[in-house]
This record gives sequence, structure tokens and C-alpha cells, in this order.
Amino acid sequence: RLDGQFVELLQKVLCSPGCAEQVRLLCAAILRETSPCSDLILSCDGIQDTKLLSLVSSILLVQGNKAGVSAVGQRIVKVLERRLPEGQSARYLLPVLSNVISLSPESLTEEQTNVVSKKMADWLRYASIQQGIAQPSGGFFSNPRTRQPGPVTEVDGAVGTDFFTVLSVGQYYTQDQWLNVQAFSMLRHWLLCYGDEELKTPESGEKLGMDRSVTSVVSATPTASRLLPPKGRLREKAFEYCQRLIEQSNRRPLKKDDGDLQKACLIEAVTIMDIICKQDSSYVYRTASFLKILHGRICGDATQARALLPIAQFFLNHSKTAAVDSDAIYRHLLTDIPAQLFHSPSLAFEFVQFCKDNSQVFTVTSSIFRQSFPNLFKFLAWNSPPLISEFVDLLPFLLDAGTAVEIFHLLLDLPCLTAALDIQLRSAALPSSERAVGDPAVKPATPLEAFRHPLYKSMFQYLLRTKSAPEDAPERLVPLRQLLGSLASSPRVVQCAECVPVLLELFFRVVAEFADGPLINQLVVLLLRRSDELLEIPAFREDVYRVLSSQLVMLCKLHPALIVELSTEILEFTGTVSNIQNKEAIFSHLVWAIGEYMSVSYDKRCTVEQISRFFETLEAMLFEITQLRPLASTPSYAPRAISVLMATLTKFAARSQDLIPRVSMFLSKMRTFVQSPAVTSVYCEEDLEQILIRATELMNLLKMPSVAQFVFTPPVDVASTRFQREVQDSLPFALRIVTHLLEPAPSFVPG
Repeated sequence: RLDGQFVELLQKVLCSPGCAEQVRLLCAAILRETSPCSDLILSCDGIQDTKLLSLVSSILLVQGNKAGVSAVGQRIVKVLERRLPEGQSARYLLPVLSNVISLSPESLTEEQTNVVSKKMADWLRYASIQQGIAQPSGGFFSNPRTRQPGPVTEVDGAVGTDFFTVLSVGQYYTQDQWLNVQAFSMLRHWLLCYGDEELKTPESGEKLGMDRSVTSVVSATPTASRLLPPKGRLREKAFEYCQRLIEQSNRRPLKKDDGDLQKACLIEAVTIMDIICKQDSSYVYRTASFLKILHGRICGDATQARALLPIAQFFLNHSKTAAVDSDAIYRHLLTDIPAQLFHSPSLAFEFVQFCKDNSQVFTVTSSIFRQSFPNLFKFLAWNSPPLISEFVDLLPFLLDAGTAVEIFHLLLDLPCLTAALDIQLRSAALPSSERAVGDPAVKPATPLEAFRHPLYKSMFQYLLRTKSAPEDAPERLVPLRQLLGSLASSPRVVQCAECVPVLLELFFRVVAEFADGPLINQLVVLLLRRSDELLEIPAFREDVYRVLSSQLVMLCKLHPALIVELSTEILEFTGTVSNIQNKEAIFSHLVWAIGEYMSVSYDKRCTVEQISRFFETLEAMLFEITQLRPLASTPSYAPRAISVLMATLTKFAARSQDLIPRVSMFLSKMRTFVQSPAVTSVYCEEDLEQILIRATELMNLLKMPSVAQFVFTPPVDVASTRFQREVQDSLPFALRIVTHLLEPAPSFVPG
């Protein structure tokens, strides 16, 4: 914080008439950087010098005072309204005005916006087409007889024959040319803030469509233009300006910087034309035909890809009004651009943002959007994690019953897609002599060799497809996933893999809103199968298993009948010992779901025979992982899996009481298991204690079959009631109470 006297001195120096410009700039910069400042007494009232007014206004605008912003806006418009004295220029005030409307657009009245709109229309259309004159340096050798300036030129060096624009080139520029450039730079924001009121005329208020288009053509004459209201006239001049910019963008620039400026101006011009058409539909027909031609001219030029976004935006907004079929434009945008330019970070962000902003419109107006999801995910695969938040917003609009299965596969294969894109780029960079097709009889040693190998070519093509292909089987990617494992440690692949769990959770949340029984069954089968078919990144697999296991329970809750309907697949998965070690999270959650939903309370088709099949499979699994072995060969299994298996077998016994003796005998043997030296050598004491406690609790519960049956198999009309939910929530406590009553002091004695 600056001393009050120093602040006062800075203000005094800033406003003193004889102060050097560099000193003024320094004082203003210090006051801006130390704002907000309570000792400030500056005011823009009464300042005639436009440079000084600009500096003082810039200080007032950063004070965070809305009244101060409004006062600055009032003063700027008042100065612009009148003819400026000789030597003063409005070019210093337009940046300030732009800041005012950004901070507080409501600070200007309708009358004031009309004043500025009239000025802007003239600045855009009637700037001089002669170059400016170099300012004399005042040195000894300066020549007072300066040569008469020539006309401005186009970017290709040709003499400019039409009105001046930001793409006109000169060695020096006049004041009105600078105003032209500044007016264009703030035009979009100005139109968005103040240009959307409809003209109160019969043509604009009553006659829409072709009649208004004709009116707009007639108004292009200077006389008719002067009769338009200020906002309508500004729209007209802005439209002409944008048309000229688009024509100028077709010229071949002599300098690279001019080429970059052309591209930027083309994007801005199309965007402004879209805004004008939203505010006055009489411009739609001319703009549609004009932009169709422009699209045909630039669609094959990869350097102009960013300009295709505002063109597509225009047709999304106005194709219905213009009565034109725009599918070819959308198809080119969504098919060619992501496939060719996924590696451009700036384009990727703009493209995905465009899709996100228009996702609702796309899903209603064109099927191409959802069909193109494999292409869109290339942006995420290459540019994650910066795009993850955009895809979180975008994914729900890509999902429906027809795309869910394919998107599920794609999410799990997203790191593989990243690796494939990397190989595609590296292959394209190879000399033509090294791009020969590999020998089909020789297995490729590297992914790069495999890219052109006949055996792997179709796999890469499927992974890099540009549109949905639900009929193709992703199972054929298994060999390719194994080959791409050599790229699993690539930083880009690892970063992409970190995004997958977030999108998987979102995927299941969205699918749960529309999935029916057959789709849920299909997803569960795929979930179990694909758990074996992931890229070899340990952290990635662990995170995916965590998500899949929790979502598996959610799917079972949505459609409990799947336990019966998919009994073959579920028994196969739960009957494999390796799944306990490699996919413990999925195994444990699936076993819990079996115990929870394998009941007539959820599915009348649940028979005693089916319960017996599941019981025998899970009993065999529990026996396999708890049988005593020689000390050196005892494997370690997750205590959670052991506890869940015990609990599920107990639930089966509660529902089919002839199983109670078998389960009770099994549970009673758990004390011998946890006290075995071979077991205590591979499990920690806390885990073994918890296993024994759970076995004792379950065994005691089975001593009261009627209680166990009610707890584990509630009546149909109670299964979903609040009472039963409370029973389930308090079950651990109930088990402990039963244990305390039947066995007051259970103890754990290590072997």
C-alpha cells in the first residue's frame, strides 16, 4: 500500500499539463497496479485531452466501483459524440469503451449506444484508402516536403480498390484507419451487448423470410442505409465489412504474419455474420450461400480448420431458416478434422468446446454427431487430462442405447487409442522408403512395424475408425493390446489412462438412466470379459477394477434378475481362483451381489437348484482359498474376499435351511485356519482376527434360523421398505449382539 502523499503526488504529476508522456504512463501504471486505492481523487470529468482521459479512465476502471465505471462510460461517449479538437484522436478512447462494456454493459443508455453505433458504422465503412504520412522526427535531416502517400494495398501486394479493412496494408496509417481497426476489434462484443433489438419496421416486424432479404438488398444503397436506425445501419456496415474480409482472406499473403492475420479475421468475420443473422434474419439467405461457397473453398485446407467451426455454428443456428441441408458440412467437420488434426492442442480445445456448446442441438438435428464419437475421443486420447472436464460434459450427449456398448469398449481402450495415434503420427513421418508393407509370415517386433503389417492393419483401422461401427467385434483387438503394451509407460498413454476411471463412473451413471434389462445384461457380461482385456498398466487396471466393481453392484441393483439370467457367465467368473487374486474387487462385489439378489424376493425364477449351483461353486472357492497347505506354498488372499464368501454362503443357508449344517461346519473350521502357522505367516494378525470374528458372528446367527432367514431373506413386501434398509444398515451391530448373547467371550488365540 502506497503512502497517501505519494498517491496524491502521482495524481498531480499525471494530470499536470506539461508532463512528459513517458512520465504520465509510469504514473498511471503505478496507480493501476496499487488499486484499489482509497486516497484516489481522480475524475475523468472535464478532461479534454484524449490520451490523458484514456490513462485516467484506465485507473478508475480498476477500482472495482460500478458507479465509477458508469461515469467513465458516460464521459467517453460524451467526448466521442462531439467533433474532437485538432490533434486529438478517438483511437485512445475505444479500448477504454471496450473495457466499460465488458465490466458494466448496462452503464450506457439506449441513446448513448445509438451514438456509438453510428460512429462505428462510419469508422468501419468510410476510413481513408490512402496510406498515412510518416510523422517527422524533427531532426536536422528531416525533409519537410514529404512524398504524397499512395493507396493502401492488399496482403498480396495488389493496390486496394475497395474500402479499408483490418487486412489492408500500408506503411503508415491514418487516424481513421486506426479507428477502423479498433472498431472491428470490439464489434463482436458490441453487437452482443447492444445490437439484438429488432427493428420496429413493417419489414422487420411483420415480413420475415425472403421479403426481408429483398429489403436488405435494397437497403445496401447509401441513401437507404442512412435511413436505417443506428443499430440496423451498424449491422449493415458490419456485414459488408465481414464480406470484404472473407474476400480478402482468399488472397495469397506476402508475409507469414499477414497469413495468420487472415485466418484470425476470417474466423471473426464468420462469427460476426452469425451474430448479425441472429439479430436480423433478413441476412440469413445471403450469408448461407456466401458461407457455402467459403466452406467449399477452405474445407480441403488443414490450416483453415479453425474457421470451419464458426461456419458449422452458423448452419446449426440458421439452416432451418435458410432451408438448406447442412449434413455435408457437419460430416466433414466431425469426420476429417479430428482424424487429421487431433494433435493440435488449441484446435482440440476449440473443437471439443464447440461440440459441448452445441451437443443438445446436434443430438436433435443430426445423427452424425453421435456416430462420430470414435473420432471425438481422439482429441481426449491425445490431449488428456486438459480436456477431461469438457468430455465429462460431452459424454452424456454421446450415449444412448445404440452407442453404450461401443463407448464402453472405447473407454476401456482409450490408452490403446493414444498409443495407436502416436504410432500413426510416427509412421506418417517415416521416409517413403521405410513405409513398405511387412511380410505376413514374419511377426512384427514393434508396434511401428505392426502398423503396416497385414495381420494388424485391420486392428489399427478399427481402433482409429472415424465413426461408429457397432457391427465390428472389438474382441479382435486382443493381439493388438498385447503388442501396444510396450508403450504402456509412455507419459501420454499414462496420462490418458488416468482419465478413464472418471469417465467410466460417469458412463454408468448416465447409462443407468435409460438402460433396460437386456442392455444391463450385455454390459455385465462385457464387464466380466473385458476385465481380462486391458492395457498392461498396473495402476490403470487397479483403478478400472475399482470402478467396475462398484458399478457392477449398481447394475445388479437396477436389474436383480441378471443373477439368474447370467448364471452361466457369473458361475464361470466366480469359479476361477485366479480372479480372487487378480481381480479381487470385482470378485468380491459380484459374490456380494449373488448373496444379496439370488433370492425369490427379487426373482421368482430363483429355485433351490440354482441356489445349490451357486452354493457349491462358492463353497468350493472358499475351500480352495482356506485349505491348509505346507508352510512354503500357502498363498495369501484378500481377507475381504474370504469374509464375503462366508457371508454369501450364510445367506444361502438362511434361504435353504438344509444347507445350514454344511455352512456351520465350514465356519467352525475357520478357527483352525486362522491359527495355522502357515496362515499366520502370510496374513497379518488384524486380518485374521476380523476373519474369525466374522465367522463366529455368522455361525451364531445360523443358530437362530428364523432370525437369519428374516435378516437375509426379507418378505417381498418388506425387501425395499425403510424398516428392512434399517435392518441391513444395522446388521453388523446385530451380529455382534447375537454373538455376545450366545458366546460371551470369543477370543482370538494366534497359533
